[in-house]
Amino acid sequence: MANTTSAKKATRKIARRTEINKSRRSRVRNFIRKVEEAIASGDAAQAQAALQAAQPELQRAATKGVLHRNTASRKVSRLANRVKALNA
Repeated sequence: MANTTSAKKATRKIARRTEINKSRRSRVRNFIRKVEEAIASGDAAQAQAALQAAQPELQRAATKGVLHRNTASRKVSRLANRVKALNA
């Protein structure tokens, strides 16, 4: 358990941050799931629309530090390739 006042405050801050990051991570996962479901259904137009919605969410998560920049970029790239293959 934290002893100093500053350590106690840091603990409170970490708890608040964790809640925010959890919700952001969950939101990103939901957007990714929508893209994957559209790909699985074979609907190219819906998959493209879902990807367009998911891409800024992934980039925002990277900006906010929820995901690493390269991880977000990799996820966008792989989803885009799968959507592109669906169109071909």
